[in-house]
Formats: sequence, C-alpha cells, structure tokens
Amino acid sequence: MVGWVALLWLLEVVDVVNGHALDDFGIVPRTPSELADILPAAFLHFGFAHVAANSVPLLVLGFLAALGGIRRFAAVCALIVVADGLGVWLISPAHTNTAGASGLIFGLFGFLLVSGFVERRPLGVLAGVLVAAVWGGSILAGLAPTQSGVSWQGHLIGLAAGVTAAFLFRRPPAHRELRA
Repeated sequence: MVGWVALLWLLEVVDVVNGHALDDFGIVPRTPSELADILPAAFLHFGFAHVAANSVPLLVLGFLAALGGIRRFAAVCALIVVADGLGVWLISPAHTNTAGASGLIFGLFGFLLVSGFVERRPLGVLAGVLVAAVWGGSILAGLAPTQSGVSWQGHLIGLAAGVTAAFLFRRPPAHRELRA
C-alpha cells in the first residue's frame, strides 16, 4: 500500500510538472472515448491537497483489506475501480471531470464494513466496527450531495461496489468443531 500511495504522489508530481496534462484522464460522463479513462482516473488527483486527503485512508483501508490475501485484494480493488468508474461515467453531471482514489476508498470501507459479517468471522466484524468508528462520519459526509467539487456519485457507487465485493469475494465462514 505504501507503494500504491507513493505512485499516486509521483503521478501528481508528474501532473504538476506537465501543466496538469494528466487531469485530462479523468472521467467525463457519457462521452464514449472517456471509457478508456476509467482505470487511470482512479490513480489521478486534482492537486496535492486532493491526493493528501486520500493517502491515509487508502493506506490504512487498503492494508486492512489486503490482509485477506493479495489475489482477493486485487480482485476487490479491480471490481471497485471498474464499477465506480462506469457508474461515474453513467450518472455524474454533464461537463464534469472526475478523478481520484476516493471511490476506491469508499469501496474498501464498504468491503471492510460488511465482509466480516458476511463471512461470520469475529475478527472481520471487529475490523468493520473499528473502521466504521474511525471513518464512518467522514464516509457519511462524503455521500452528501452538498459539497461543490466533490463527486458524491463516485463515493456512493464506490461504497456500493465495495459492499457487493464483500459478497462476491467472500471466504467460507470459519467453522468450529463441536463435540458431543
């Protein structure tokens, strides 16, 4: 996760050095050529404050989600990024440009919140409760359509994709042997 976050910062440095040329790889809704930007948009940000705001939650939530296995983590992230990007492309307001890792962050939050319950794993439930306690207020605030310049649509779709990923990529529940 440290490498992933470092990549986001490096990309923002490259963006600034090149006069924000990478910002064109954000998602512009309902423009067919923009479908190619669904993946890169999740790695790009609109300034250092934007990438800074996403760094700690991505680092922590990504680390926690990766504890379930790297293949599963990669599949969860891929599902969230693609579903979020497609959703943003479909429902965001016209003439907007959306980029950033926050859809993935909201997705990882949803995944961690639900997966422990779906899998009936006490440690996973505890992780979900702790994640909700730490980031729940910020997540709820990010879903409100009141902040100008913030894609609440991307946040909402990312959250829904993360919850869906918890069901699609669930591990079998832990079973205990009961002896009579």
